Amino acid sequence: MSVKPLNLLQRPRRLRRTEKLRQMVRETTLSVDDLIYPMFVMEGEGQKVEIASMPGCYRYSLDLLLKEIAEVSSLGINAIALFPVIPEHKKDDTGTESYNPEGLVQQTVKAIKQVVSDIVVITDVALDPFTTHGHDGLVDEQGTILNDPTVEVLVKMALSQAAAGADFVAPSDMMDGRIGAIRQALDAEGYINVGILAYSAKYASAYYGPFRDALDSAPKFGDKKTYQMDAANAREAIKEVELDIAEGADIVMVKPALAYLDIIQQIRIATQLPVAAYNVSGEYAMIKAAAQMGWIDEKKVILESLTSMKRAGADLILTYFAKDVALIKKYEV
Repeated sequence: MSVKPLNLLQRPRRLRRTEKLRQMVRETTLSVDDLIYPMFVMEGEGQKVEIASMPGCYRYSLDLLLKEIAEVSSLGINAIALFPVIPEHKKDDTGTESYNPEGLVQQTVKAIKQVVSDIVVITDVALDPFTTHGHDGLVDEQGTILNDPTVEVLVKMALSQAAAGADFVAPSDMMDGRIGAIRQALDAEGYINVGILAYSAKYASAYYGPFRDALDSAPKFGDKKTYQMDAANAREAIKEVELDIAEGADIVMVKPALAYLDIIQQIRIATQLPVAAYNVSGEYAMIKAAAQMGWIDEKKVILESLTSMKRAGADLILTYFAKDVALIKKYEV
């Protein structure tokens, strides 16, 4: 039985016929320029310790971290986000080590700027790596997270990081008013060119588990739901972004990314500022685990996942896959 061809004026498949055609009409392009590489630094020398729940990611002592940064910079990665592994004996209930001018973060930033001066260094502003209880804020005797006293400590922390040479400080704590307080303090101390990458819509997510393993920063009691956002809320994210912009944020961010692509898209529509997305540790670990089992093509899933974040509206992506993508882009034909 013969079938009469349809008289179609529009045949979308014409533009999919060859790879060159597909490249010509591609709407979204993922570039190494879009990526920020989160990296973990620890005390000691000659140390490179793989994170069990994040295969391919490591805690580095400063000497080896500097070598790794030089390598990723040579691959075209323009920015790193720095996270410290603080030994237990330097933690306390109020996170005083966080603003120690000779602390691990501060020494690391200074060293990076001496070795790879042009790479953009983004430092985390939150207390959970520095507190014995693992929360992002100060805690009273009833276990309540104290907002305003925490902001005072965060300001000290941000100023110490700026003094060390950080290009951006990135408050990830979700305390109310901290962006404005940090911006005012930075300006008052002459750090007018230090930017703020605000974790504006950071959700109380189950996707953070491997990251907390990496820093040994899981809360020792309770959870973070009184300050991080409810995963069911979208309008609240717009409110948080608007507040952070009004307080002086230079870049706003959604965290996590894959389960919150709708939030990225809504924020992209709501602001003209750069929008970042954090491809978090749990998202990374799931891809790595499935790839190790042979269930997925790791390279293709990495690129597809990150491209989805760009397509949703992210200008920048913090991702543990940054080096992988840089290598893929370097050698792809």
